[in-house]
Amino acid sequence: MDGIRSMIAWTTGQVASPRPNRAGNLPSFYFFLPSSRCAPLRLCVFASILLFFSITAAVAQPAAPAPPARVAAENHPWDDGTRIDVRIGLSPDDAPDAPLQYIIRRAGEPAGLYEEIGFVESDEKDHARGRIEFVAEKSERNEPYWFRVAARRPGGTESAFVQTAQPAFARRAWFDGLRFWSAVILVVVCGAIVGCIFAARHGLPLRIRRIAGLEVVEEAVGRATETGRACLFVPGIQDMNEIQTIAGLTVLSRVAEVTAEYGSRIEVPTARSLVMTAGRETVQSAFLAAGRPDAYNEDDVYYVTDEQFGYVAYLSGWMVREKPAACFYMGAFYAESLILAETGNSIGAIQVAGTAEPSQLPFFVAACDYTLIGEEFFAASAYLSGDPDQLGTLKGQDVGKVIVAVLLVVGCGLATLAAVGDAAWAGEAVEYLREVVLK
Repeated sequence: MDGIRSMIAWTTGQVASPRPNRAGNLPSFYFFLPSSRCAPLRLCVFASILLFFSITAAVAQPAAPAPPARVAAENHPWDDGTRIDVRIGLSPDDAPDAPLQYIIRRAGEPAGLYEEIGFVESDEKDHARGRIEFVAEKSERNEPYWFRVAARRPGGTESAFVQTAQPAFARRAWFDGLRFWSAVILVVVCGAIVGCIFAARHGLPLRIRRIAGLEVVEEAVGRATETGRACLFVPGIQDMNEIQTIAGLTVLSRVAEVTAEYGSRIEVPTARSLVMTAGRETVQSAFLAAGRPDAYNEDDVYYVTDEQFGYVAYLSGWMVREKPAACFYMGAFYAESLILAETGNSIGAIQVAGTAEPSQLPFFVAACDYTLIGEEFFAASAYLSGDPDQLGTLKGQDVGKVIVAVLLVVGCGLATLAAVGDAAWAGEAVEYLREVVLK
């Protein structure tokens, strides 16, 4: 800075010679200037240097493009009231071989603080129709918004902005168009469920594939009856708000009914008090349905503890002491699954397990005789009861699975065509499927 001040003072004739900077050195170009006090010459040299740098800066930075032709904003139709459409007339300097970017800014007042919310770049379709569109997301419902748009060359300067004349409001429509395909799939699946229930009620046989883990219930209880030992039923370690616990109690109803018919004993230790209450009601109803209400003992369904490993420690000890002939594990299980399954395997019990926890299924498969995997566990109620409404619901849900499978196959096929065959239409179809149908 000292060198620049010395140069200005020397050029205007305030000093006889340039002053050195703090390092004691003079700028290199001072050696080419005369040492006389010719102020006009010095002024011309200084002006030439300024002109040179000005021209260099002007050449290095291209001129700003012309602003957009027009800007208009209005509510986006058929949405949930969070989007506004911004329509931008292309700048006169926008050409197909040199497209421009359009910077969109938004504010809540005409002269307020405008924040940048995005930009778009024109393409061939935009040039064909003479405008480009931008959707302003995350807008507040029924709030006024003003928009300013400026054109910009890639890596260059922006033009003057063009502002909307009137505010735009985001308003919620009675139907969100983005959910159209969700509505179609919902109607198809619900229609299939209602149709299957109607068909089952009118005697149409609905075939369900055989589930070995449920077919073996009578065999396991029969073995317990023959050996004079009890059956153990574990309904998981979660409370009644867990759907797996409810599915487990459904299986418990069937096991308890067979136990009552065969005159065997069933032991149901629980880890939650509400599960104990629901389990007692389930077992009592099963004994009543089997015609053996006198054989029901509510002390066979009892509460142990909420502590996970305290509960499994009790179960392991009881299994080693009592050696049940059949063990049923139906519900939500976590780290205790392998401990239970290995203990039951060591005493030679027939073991049937069912859970929807993918991380625990390998342990049950390895140590148990039969395992209900995922959906088989939830289909147990319809499978065991044979109720037309439940069977129809189960079959109707298969329609939804078919739809998912078809979408997967079609999507994978289109993505393969887009990647291997370089088909632009396939890429657009995949984008539509992902962003519109499945979003």
